[in-house]
Amino acid sequence: MSELINNSEQRKKILKHMILQLHEGVAPEDVKRQLVRLLKQIPYNDVVEVEQQLISEGLPQEEVLKLCDVHSAALKGTLDLSDAKTPPKGHPVHTMQMENRAIEREVKTLNELYEQAELLADDNTAVELFYQIRFHFNNLMDVEKHYMRKENLLFPFLEQHGVTGPSSVMWGKHDEAREKLKAAQEALVASETIAKDEASSVIELVLKPASDAVVEMIFKEEEILFPMSMDKLTDAEWYQIATQSDELGYCLYDPIEKWQPHDVEPVETATTETGRIKLPSGSMTPIELNAILNSIPFDMTFVDADDRVRYFTQGRERIFARSRAIIGRKVQQCHPPKSVHTVEKILDDFKSGAQSSAAFWINMAGKFIHIEYFALHDDQGNYLGTLEVSQDLTGKRALQGEQRLLSYE
Repeated sequence: MSELINNSEQRKKILKHMILQLHEGVAPEDVKRQLVRLLKQIPYNDVVEVEQQLISEGLPQEEVLKLCDVHSAALKGTLDLSDAKTPPKGHPVHTMQMENRAIEREVKTLNELYEQAELLADDNTAVELFYQIRFHFNNLMDVEKHYMRKENLLFPFLEQHGVTGPSSVMWGKHDEAREKLKAAQEALVASETIAKDEASSVIELVLKPASDAVVEMIFKEEEILFPMSMDKLTDAEWYQIATQSDELGYCLYDPIEKWQPHDVEPVETATTETGRIKLPSGSMTPIELNAILNSIPFDMTFVDADDRVRYFTQGRERIFARSRAIIGRKVQQCHPPKSVHTVEKILDDFKSGAQSSAAFWINMAGKFIHIEYFALHDDQGNYLGTLEVSQDLTGKRALQGEQRLLSYE
């Protein structure tokens, strides 16, 4: 039996069988006991490979998403991290680990505040307690930057190394955490007049699930995602992630050290180009064109005929975060799993000529955002790609009357 278990392929078969047992409803603790008995400790790479195999063999991604927390609970304490690489200070993984320590401190404080709900004297003390909880939840909302750097910087490089399943599943878990955090924020806004008798229920049903979802992500990152990513990515790829991270920001932690791998040249600023781009109605230099595009008061992203992102504007007030890591990436992989079918529908209709534009509008963080997609064709009608245009129309919707005189306000 020991020879069987020491064999990597057999070990992965056993792990796959165990995860499918979870799928069939076997209790996580029962599965965990079997894992410990049969495998003792499981290399983190085995978990990644098995998860990807399950998706490629037809287990729906939504089902893997449901199982993610369950099989994570079953695997806790069984993963072998003895061969995991330690990132140097300033390395993107080190930065994300430091962010996780800050997240854990916030959740620890929240858990202590939750316990105080059982001891509330009156409605006034309930309101005061929820004021403190709201302060720490506002800090916890900073986790969005952490998730955005994973989605827009780390995941694209993993995909280039053939790792697509686990990152898609984790993006889905991000969205679940976002939904719970949004519900928690809404509950906390309404808590300005909360009664003592309502406090425990709000905490148990809304607030604790949200903070638990954020801290649960740390296990998935530090025992599976980060060790596997350290093995897959080169120093040159990590350096690209490091140089672009400032643009998306950091979560409750400001990295002090700058990491510079020895065998990678520092990023240099682009040299000025003197050639002019000739168009039917005139010409301009690349610098002029870049300045024009970035001064337009909306975001534009160009996806070519092969569905790959090729360009996006970099205006001062962005609506949706973008990083250069998405250049060359399939646009379907730049969206959360639940919206990919909509993206595919738009692209199919544009390529077939059935439609030439598609518009959406949403309310986001108090702003009215208009998003429109346009099919692009050459003079012969050949499909060239799709242009996404996003605008914040909040201020324009509020305009009334006329303004005929110069005013800079």
